[in-house]
Amino acid sequence: MSIQTPKIDKKVSLSTIAKMKGVEPITMVTAYDALFARLFDGEVEMILVGDSLNMSFMGRADTLSATMDQMIYHTQAVCNGAKSSLVVVDMPFGSCATPEQALANATRIYQQTDAQAVKIEGGKEREHIVRMLTQNSIAVLGHIGLMPQFVRSEGGYKVRGKDEADIERLVEDAKALEKAGAFALVVEGVKSKAAQAVTHAVSIPTIGIGAGNSTDGQVLVWSDMFGFFEAFKPKFVKQYFQGAQYIREGLQAYRNEVKSRVFPDELHNY
Repeated sequence: MSIQTPKIDKKVSLSTIAKMKGVEPITMVTAYDALFARLFDGEVEMILVGDSLNMSFMGRADTLSATMDQMIYHTQAVCNGAKSSLVVVDMPFGSCATPEQALANATRIYQQTDAQAVKIEGGKEREHIVRMLTQNSIAVLGHIGLMPQFVRSEGGYKVRGKDEADIERLVEDAKALEKAGAFALVVEGVKSKAAQAVTHAVSIPTIGIGAGNSTDGQVLVWSDMFGFFEAFKPKFVKQYFQGAQYIREGLQAYRNEVKSRVFPDELHNY
């Protein structure tokens, strides 16, 4: 049975998120503009300006062509709408190939937006990059498991943690990122047993997406969970609203009223 939770009435900080591990599940959704960020603000602890905007907003096949300019533009908009929720922005593909490049790009995000953290995909191979950022006062949300930015090099979207060896690799990744200073981890597209092992192995919160119910929180793409993105529906997505259907119905009603001169009527005239 679901419970009615109160709106968040004060600014969520990194320490707020840290204290929630093992105490209260963390909620996180994506947003790409001020309009939806304002709707989501205070309803969830964290808002992610995801490079998923390249698919749901730009209509591209994957996230790989998202640019720093795009991410900064959308993050500025989201920060204009979100005043309570903690805002995290994805470091897009190619923006953190080296520690120096990552630091330059993350510094640009901090200087040009009000985001409180960046998210980086990759496990222990990115430990030195995460460390470079955290040692320079940039908060990092790690991301392990199924990683959309690796889709071409790995030959598609593949579920992780199917055997004990891969579970151990995921745990090693998580520990390495925690050691490097990540404040939390997104764990995507892994078997629930693997997500549970990762969650128990680290002292920082884990945010699951397609990773079962044992993580410290959950994240979904807003256009998936509200039924606006229709190209495909991942197995792990629950739709809480039939957005595309309702938009079409409303648009059809508008069109019919305009065609029949029912709208605008006296109530909608000067």
